[in-house]
Amino acid sequence: MSTLAKAMSKFRLAVVQLQVSSMKADNLSKARRLIQEAAAQGSKVVVLPECFNSPYGTAFFREYAEKIPGESTQVLSEAARENGVYLVGGSIPEEDGGKLYNTCPVFGPDGTLLMKHRKIHLFDIDVPGKIRFQESETLSPGSAFSVFETPFCKVGVGICYDIRFAELAQLYSKMGCQLLVYPGAFNMTTGPAHWELLQRARALDNQLYVATASPARDETSSYVAWGHSTVVNPWGEVISSTGSEEAVVYADIDLQYLADVRQQIPVTVQKRDDLYTVKTVKEP
Repeated sequence: MSTLAKAMSKFRLAVVQLQVSSMKADNLSKARRLIQEAAAQGSKVVVLPECFNSPYGTAFFREYAEKIPGESTQVLSEAARENGVYLVGGSIPEEDGGKLYNTCPVFGPDGTLLMKHRKIHLFDIDVPGKIRFQESETLSPGSAFSVFETPFCKVGVGICYDIRFAELAQLYSKMGCQLLVYPGAFNMTTGPAHWELLQRARALDNQLYVATASPARDETSSYVAWGHSTVVNPWGEVISSTGSEEAVVYADIDLQYLADVRQQIPVTVQKRDDLYTVKTVKEP
């Protein structure tokens, strides 16, 4: 491996677990500060949490919704450019054509909007006696795959509930992604039960890195996030995580290690395409 290739096979990832308030301006200011902090620690890719600019809840989506480009994405664009990082902008409530979406904008180190991922699978659940939540009461689903290129690797993007759908991760892997990022806000019921388990499953099944960014926990909010933002490696091991408080989680992504895992247990080339397959219905 050449010196350049070796250098590009490793990079630092930062996951920002932001304490979100009802004040959009404060959320944007805090995000900007923590992005700068992450970049100062050598991070090349920075991930913000789901609904980082607003409280999470069907009662808030329309009130806080913006066009893209808009106020929040302008701040993210400037932060990406000022710090020279790839910035996965968590998610914001987006308004477009009279519809609302839960949308993750992604920016390059020059501040360019590379893509936006609209949450594909809406969070509609009902666990009797514990939690009922229906995103579809206010939000519309996205209908596109979301992959962006960096000098290090391809990155696939999902939002929260998207992580429960193994097929999406498998398709991202088939598209060449080596890192999947999921801004997400699991709650106090699903968080302790499934949050880490799902991340480890997606990472292990596809032999790639998985990173999740949650808001920090606020016990006084109408929707209490679990927190525990995490990074998992291709062996299915948690390599970095935090608790419920505001924090920045760092992980050094090693793509040579990923290649070694895939060589040692070569499931990616042992699949029986003559018996089964996972394929896209709509072109990426």
